[in-house]
Amino acid sequence: MGCAIGSLLSSVTCCCGSAACSLCCKACPSMKNSTSTRLAYALFLVLGAMVSAIMLIPGLGDTLDKILPGVCTNISIPFVIDHNQLINCKSIIGYFAVYRICFSLACFYALFMVIMIYVRNSNDPRASIQNGFWFFKFLILLGICIGAFFIPQNGAFEEVFMYFGIVGGFFFILIQLILIIDFAHSWNESWVEKFEDGDREYYYGLLIFTGIFYILALTVAILGYVYYASNSGCGLHIFFITFNLILCIGATVISVLPKVQEYNTSSGILQSSFVSLYVMYLTWSAMTNNSNPQCNPGIFGIIHPSNIKANLTTISPITSSPVNPYSPSSHVLDASSIVSLILWLAVIVYSTFSSASKGDKLMGSNKESTSLTEAEPEDDKDLDRQKVWDDESDSVAYSYSGCHLIFLLASLYVMMTLTNWYKPSTSDLTSFKSNEPSMWVKIVSSWMCVLIYVWTCVAPLVLRDRVF
Repeated sequence: MGCAIGSLLSSVTCCCGSAACSLCCKACPSMKNSTSTRLAYALFLVLGAMVSAIMLIPGLGDTLDKILPGVCTNISIPFVIDHNQLINCKSIIGYFAVYRICFSLACFYALFMVIMIYVRNSNDPRASIQNGFWFFKFLILLGICIGAFFIPQNGAFEEVFMYFGIVGGFFFILIQLILIIDFAHSWNESWVEKFEDGDREYYYGLLIFTGIFYILALTVAILGYVYYASNSGCGLHIFFITFNLILCIGATVISVLPKVQEYNTSSGILQSSFVSLYVMYLTWSAMTNNSNPQCNPGIFGIIHPSNIKANLTTISPITSSPVNPYSPSSHVLDASSIVSLILWLAVIVYSTFSSASKGDKLMGSNKESTSLTEAEPEDDKDLDRQKVWDDESDSVAYSYSGCHLIFLLASLYVMMTLTNWYKPSTSDLTSFKSNEPSMWVKIVSSWMCVLIYVWTCVAPLVLRDRVF
C-alpha cells in the first residue's frame, strides 16, 4: 500500500515520454534533459522516503482499521507469517514497512545502475530508457515493492538488510561531506570574488558565517561534554568529543598554512568551519546511538532530567532494552534523525541541480556545466511552454550508473535514519534495540570526513602536476 502511494505520486509528477518532465506543468522552467531526468529519479526517492515516514505515524494502524474495517483485520498472507496466524494493518506498518519500501528503492536503483553501465551519449538505446518510460518504471518499482511485502516476517531479512543499510549509510555520509565541501568551496569562491570586485559586505559576511559555524561547533562540543559525557562510564564519549575537536583544529590550521594557500587559493577557514560543524554533528549523532542510558539521555532526558529514570523503558533513544516499534514513542524520530533527514534532502537537491563541480564529478560529469537552464536552443526560447531538450548527443552530462549508485546509497541511509539506526531484537519485529555498530560507523565517518577535507586542501600541493 505504501509503495503504491509513493509510486503513484511519482508517476503523476512525471508520467512517461522521452523527457523526464515533458508533461509537467507550464509553470516549470525549461531545462536540460540530464537535469530533468535526475530530478525525476530524485522525486522517486524523496516520495518513497515520505511514504516510509508516513508508515511511522503513531496511530496509523488504528486509522486504517477504521477506514478499511473488513480489509485491515484478520488477514492471512501466505509465506509472510505462519499460515495459521492472522494479522492486521498494524503488523505491516512501522519498521516492517520502512525496511521493505527502502529495500524496493534500493533494488530499483541497483537495477538501473547495472543497466546503464558505460552509456556514453544519448544515441545509445539505453539512454532513452534512462530518460523516459516513466510509467513502466513506476510499474517496475510498484512490482518490486509489492513483492518485498511478501518477504517472510521472521526478522532474518531485517537483520541482514540492516547491515547493508549501515554500510550504505557510511558511504552516503562520506558523499554528504564531499558535497558539503564542494558547496563551501563554491560559496567561498563566489563571495571572495565579489569582495575583490569591491563589495566589502561579502568579506564581512564570510567572517560572520565562519564565526557562526565555529560557535555552533563549539556549542555542540560543550553540550556533548555536559549531557553525554558527564556521568561515570562515559569516558568513550569524552574521547570522541576531544579527539574530534583536535582534528577540527588541526584541519583549520592546515587549511590556512602559507604553503597550502600558495597552491590552493580556494582553501580557507569558511570551509573549515563548515566541516567542523558537520564533524561535531556526526559526533553527537554517534553518541545518540550508545546503548548506555547514562551516556545517552536523549532530547527528552535533557529537557526533563528528573523524569529520565522513570521513562527509561519507554523512551527509545535512550534505552538498551528492546523497544516496541509500533508504540507511539518509538515512532517519533529523535532530534538527530530529524537533522539527518534535513541534510539528506539538501544533499539530494544539491546533487541534482549543482553546476559542474565535485557534486557532478561524483556522478562522472563530462560537461563544464549542468545548470538548470543554460544553453537553451535558440529556436525554443520564444516558445511559451515548458521545454526539455537533449544536451547529451555528444556525451552524457553525468554517469548514469554513478547517479543511481548515489540514490541507492541514499535510500539505505534514509532507511537507517527513519528507524533510528535500531537493530531488530526479535524475529517478529515487535521490538528493536539501540545499535552500537551504528555508533562506530558514524564516528569513523567523522574521522574519514576530516581526512577527506584535509586531502582537498593539500592535494594541489602534493600533486602539483595535476589540475584541480
